[in-house]
Formats: sequence, C-alpha cells, structure tokens
Amino acid sequence: MKVKKLNELDVSGKRVFIRADLNVPQDDAGNITEDTRIRASIPSIQYCLDQNAAVMVTSHLGRPTEGQLSADDSLMPVAVRLGQLLNCPVRLINNWINGDFEVKPGEVVLLENCRGNVGEKKNNEELAKKMAALCDVYVNDAFGTAHRAEATTEGIARFAPVACAGMLMGAEIDALSKATENPARPLVAIVGGAKVSSKLTILRTLADKVDQLIVGGGIANTFLLASGKRIGESLAEPELVKEAQAIMDMMKARGAEVPLPVDVVVADEVSALARANRIPADEVGAHDRILDVGPKTAAKLADIIAHAGTIVWNGPVGVFEHAQFAGGTKMMASAIAHSEAFSIAGGGDTLAAIAKFHIAEDIGYISTGGGAFLEFLEGKTLPAIAALEERFDN
Repeated sequence: MKVKKLNELDVSGKRVFIRADLNVPQDDAGNITEDTRIRASIPSIQYCLDQNAAVMVTSHLGRPTEGQLSADDSLMPVAVRLGQLLNCPVRLINNWINGDFEVKPGEVVLLENCRGNVGEKKNNEELAKKMAALCDVYVNDAFGTAHRAEATTEGIARFAPVACAGMLMGAEIDALSKATENPARPLVAIVGGAKVSSKLTILRTLADKVDQLIVGGGIANTFLLASGKRIGESLAEPELVKEAQAIMDMMKARGAEVPLPVDVVVADEVSALARANRIPADEVGAHDRILDVGPKTAAKLADIIAHAGTIVWNGPVGVFEHAQFAGGTKMMASAIAHSEAFSIAGGGDTLAAIAKFHIAEDIGYISTGGGAFLEFLEGKTLPAIAALEERFDN
C-alpha cells in the first residue's frame, strides 16, 4: 500500500491542511472527559510547526446538522486542549470555507467542526475543491474516518496540490498491512462480541486467511450451538448456526481451526452480584448463561497465542466488565502482552480491556479506528486511503 507520508515531505513555509480525528467524549458541561484522540494528533501538527508551516487543522465532532452548528457542536473545548498540549495559542476559525482568515508560518489554527459545512457528508466536489484551494499540502491523519468518503477525507485528497498520510494514519496503514499482507505465521485472529451478524463479513474473510480463529462472547455461543452443544439461555443467534458451521468447515478444509471452549463460566444473570460457576462446556443447564470461557479454555487459548507469529485482536471473550467473568479475557490479554508475536488490537471493547488490564505498552499497535479497523481487516477498500494511494505519484 503506497501513500506519501508527511514525515517524508518538506512542508517548510507551506500552508498545510490536516484532517484529524478530534471527536472526543464530553460531559454535559462540554468538558473533555478523555483526550486520547487529541494527543494522537499532536505529532503531525508539531512536525509541521517545527518546519514553520502555516497549519490548519479540522475535525468532526458529534453529529451536527450541516449548516446549523450549535454551541454543543463547537470545537472550542478542543482548541483549548490543543493549545495546552502544544503550548501555544490555537485560534478557532468559524465560516472558514472561503479562506477569509490568515494563518502565519509557525502558527496553528483550528477550523470549526467540518461536518457543519453543507456537502461534507455527501463528499460534495465543489466543497472539496474550495478546501483544497486553502492549502499547499493536505494531510489525512484521521484513520477512524477512513472508511467514509467525505469532503475532508476523500474529496479534498483528489484536488489538493499534494496529498499525504499523517503520522497516525501512516502508522495505522503500516501496522495493518504488516498484520494482513504478509504476516508472520501462525496468524491468530481473536474476534469477540455479542453478535455473529455484526462481524460475519470479517469472520468469513479471516477464515480464509488465519491459522487459528478464536471467537468469544455471543459469537462463541453461536459457534458452540453450531457444534451441537447446549448453551441454555446464553446470548446467541440460532439463525446463523449454518454460517458458523460454514466458517468452521472452511477453516478445517485449510488445516486451520476455530478452537471452541471446553469449559465455561455460567450464571443465571449478568450482574456484578451474579454467582459464577465453572463447568464443562457440555454440561450447560437449560437456564444457564455463558458469560466467560473457563480456565482450561483460557489456558488453551493462551498457548495458541504464545506460539503465534501475528495476532489480530478485536473483542473480549467474556463479560470482562464484571470481575467474576473477566478471567478469560484477562488471561488472553496477558498472553498477548507476553507474546513475541506482532500484535494489533482495535475496537472499543478491546481498548477498554487493554486499559483495564494495563497492557497498552505490550501491544504492538493499538488502532484508533473502530469501523475503519474492521473494514480494513475485511479487505474492503477504505475510500480515504484509496484517495491517498491514487495521489502517490503526483
């Protein structure tokens, strides 16, 4: 996958337009409650400032109505936080499409919520051309939106004089390519979550590529059902049993496998006070709910992970939010952390598990994109990255 990268370009004295992902959570008073995305955007911005570029940064925030930004949609809190992290003032520019503002070399400004511009979501060509005219270099550093073809993510990349990937986007492309294009073997994928239906495409794609496909959560329950096991009142999708069986058959035909739980942790409800019982997978009662894998299964999965060459992780194997159902995910997380394999992890629940078990420093790469991460693994073309690829030679 060939794209120009910001850190390979000389942007000295140039006007640089950076599309970042600054869509951070806020409380009811508008205070930023978690600023990881803002921090992740700093390297690209700082690189341009260090080269005395005139820097414009924009992002979406929330889901505003185009042309009708309210105070709740404003990037003002983000501008304040950016200024603190960069140790310099960051002006917020409203109504910026026509370029009625000035940015000096060595200065950075934040352009108000890009989704307030009419035509942003529909990738309006006229809007994209206007934005492209604001800059000498366009930088896409918003991997989390790479699966959407919008004016600031795809359209502008076609019309800017130069289009490149920022530090974060470049790192995402490198890590995902390393895990998918020519991975060190064995390639082990872990896919957890509530529903097979929401991850059916990725399960099919991975079944054609990986050496071991570890499934967890409600997905694993559907696979257990497909293998003839009783699952009581566990979360599952009986209507997708044939799909699960087809995926297992596909893996088996390649000499690969989907290792299913041999023991499980059950309870009669999902709560912090629920009593957890560890039982063999073939002894699940009519009213039991499977909420985690058991210790024997966890040890088996840890052994698979220990021998992996590459690990792709998306989703927990149990309801890890409650201590009595966290054992499987905790042991798996520890195995990934101690593995010599290259590991890449992504998705909201996965990031929460990584934070809970304090293993962030031991993961090869943590992806910032949920939907984009999954679509890349599915083998789909991400419009924003495709636009950068098309501009590689010009």
